[in-house]
Amino acid sequence: MLSVERIDLHYGAAIALRQVSITAEPGAVTCLLGRNGVGKTSLLRAITGAHPVSAGSIKWEGEDITRLPIYERAKRGIAWVPQGRDVFPLLTVKENLETGFAVLPRGQRRVPDEIFDLFPVLKTMLGRRGGDLSGGQQQQLAIARALVMKPRLIVLDEPTEGIQPSIIKDIGRVIDLLRSRGEMAILLVEQYFDFAKELAQTIAVMDRGDIVLSGRREELDEADVRRRLSV
Repeated sequence: MLSVERIDLHYGAAIALRQVSITAEPGAVTCLLGRNGVGKTSLLRAITGAHPVSAGSIKWEGEDITRLPIYERAKRGIAWVPQGRDVFPLLTVKENLETGFAVLPRGQRRVPDEIFDLFPVLKTMLGRRGGDLSGGQQQQLAIARALVMKPRLIVLDEPTEGIQPSIIKDIGRVIDLLRSRGEMAILLVEQYFDFAKELAQTIAVMDRGDIVLSGRREELDEADVRRRLSV
């Protein structure tokens, strides 16, 4: 289980997160919603170790990882699919997938066949450069690369951004399948409530660096959530 407890995060003198707490557990999707600029990505950067917190604690599987560097968190099974996908444009699809090997023992460094069951299009494009793929294909590659790491927590930052509807549905099916196996915790950042409500068991809404609403999906007032997401 991931447990984020009352963390603050600063960029210089500016505070991006203020006393933020959130949890994510195996077999469930926790969705973090909010408008642009409210701190969602900053929270993911804190969880993955990309930016240090100023106060509070982050625990994963009972271990305090608050001060661990990003690569140590990756070794502990935390994978991050960043906003904008960040595939390596000059590497092939195969080479992009193999970058996930870095955190695995040498004997486990292979791309599982299941990756191509989840994302069949990638199997036909192994020799194509990442930068030559469409936005939707790059998003599938970014998720697949994270799954090569065999994560127990996967953090996805707006995977539907700029993606055509057919691929959004495919990504939703993959997330739901991973959740249903009960082995992986999934933290999903989104702006769009309709996508989130189909997948999430727990929803948290951010505004101005704070969690302003949270609870089980069925317990939340949908109109209240939508109001907080409107510009």
